[in-house]
Amino acid sequence: MARPDESGPADTDLTDSEAATRDGRSAPAFTIGTTEIKARPVEPALYLVSTPIGNLGDITLRALETLASADLLACEDTRVTRVLLERYGIRRRPFAYHEHNAQAAGERLMAALDAGQSVALVSDAGTPLVSDPGFRLVESALAAGHRVVPIPGASAPLAALTASGMPSDSFLFAGFLPQKSKARRDRLGALQRMPATLIFFESPHRIADALVDAAEVLGENRPAAVCRELTKTFEETRRGTLGELAQHYASSGNVKGEIVFLIAPFEEEASDIDPQALLDDLVRTMPPAKAATEAAKLTGLPRKDLYARLLEMKKG
Repeated sequence: MARPDESGPADTDLTDSEAATRDGRSAPAFTIGTTEIKARPVEPALYLVSTPIGNLGDITLRALETLASADLLACEDTRVTRVLLERYGIRRRPFAYHEHNAQAAGERLMAALDAGQSVALVSDAGTPLVSDPGFRLVESALAAGHRVVPIPGASAPLAALTASGMPSDSFLFAGFLPQKSKARRDRLGALQRMPATLIFFESPHRIADALVDAAEVLGENRPAAVCRELTKTFEETRRGTLGELAQHYASSGNVKGEIVFLIAPFEEEASDIDPQALLDDLVRTMPPAKAATEAAKLTGLPRKDLYARLLEMKKG
């Protein structure tokens, strides 16, 4: 899971001779507890290896074997990946591949694949290609006819979905919302009537503003959940309506940690309120934008549609 607004991680260069000698390792292995396990060789391919999103125990045996055996190990931040490698006794020198060097590093990795080597790709946390530049490498590998092999494991969106209490039969992962309020509201408006649980990544210093915008666009009473620091020591899942969560985080001060937040699917609500009569009444005492927002709260109808109706009324 890539993090927004961060500078590029430290790069670790890898010479061709080091790549060819598989980091100088004669017997790839990994360690669990005090037991060393020899890693079987992997076939030439690009391996997308899921890594823990917090708790380092959340990794599969297949992932460990692939990390130990692949000819090259590419990662977002070598410092982060080394912590995982050291935990499991994997003696590797990871190669940095991130958004700031994707073109040059991608060419090096493609050259390795073209030479018949195996390449393992990991992100800092979770499943590669979820909000990181790995899709470019996959696109190039597939175009060149190389195998791409997923090594499944931890996923922050799925972990949050299971803990949220939201419907899981249909969901949409929508990545990060735009940073600016206008663009963020437009994006939320486009997803307003989606009949699926909406899942977003969000920065801790923007979560309060994002919830305020979501409450105004989607309605204060729409159920939601905020999952923070999943699988880590201070893991927290807070559930409530968008209005309640917006109020909580607006008064919480300095929010910390990585965040996934979810919004319940759109549901049509029957209302005995005549929307036209309501708009006629509201527009007498407030501007159109505010009248549309208030009408949306009372009727459950999309604010965008109500606002468009008000504009037509004004023209008439």
